[in-house]
Order: sequence, then C-alpha cells, then structure tokens
Amino acid sequence: MNNLFNDIQGKINQALESGPAKDIERNVKAMMTQGFSKLDLVTREEFDIQAQVLAKTRARLEALELRVVELEARLSGQSGASAATAATSSAAGPLPGATDPAAPHVILDKP
Repeated sequence: MNNLFNDIQGKINQALESGPAKDIERNVKAMMTQGFSKLDLVTREEFDIQAQVLAKTRARLEALELRVVELEARLSGQSGASAATAATSSAAGPLPGATDPAAPHVILDKP
C-alpha cells in the first residue's frame, strides 16, 4: 500500500516537472537571466564590500577634515611673518606624494 502511494507521488512529480508550467518557469528564468546580464548590476557581496570601502573612506575624510582645521588653527596662531615663511617654503618644494609614482594622478583637460 505504501509502495503504491510512493509510486503515485513519483508519477505526479514527473508529470509536474515535464508539464507546461515547468517549461514556462524555465523560459521565464532564462529570459530574466538574459535580461539581467545586459544590465549593469552587482552582486550583494560586491555591494557590501563597496559599502564598507565607502564607510572607511568617509571616516578617513572626517579625520583629515579635523586635521586640516587643526593645522589651520595652528597656522593662524603663528605670527604673520612665520606664516608667510611657511607658505613660501611649502610652495617652493613639491607637494608630498607628488613624486610618488603610486600616488593617484588627476589629468585636467585644457580649454
């Protein structure tokens, strides 16, 4: 008796798998996969990684902004002559990282 129910269940599953509903499901999945491949989508894992990179970058930017405010306050606290000397000495030499080949570079178009 139990064998009869297993046999019937197997035949029903086989009929459902080979039926038109299953074919439609496969075709829809194939069309959706093809459509998604044409779009510029990222996986959830890639998105999460970029979100972490963005969070670290924001934290670094905030730290650098605080550092700039701190340095500007220190610079404004100096006397006018020493501030001018510091400005001319930094303008005379290359900026830190300017000669570093690994540093990012920006190319500006000339008008």
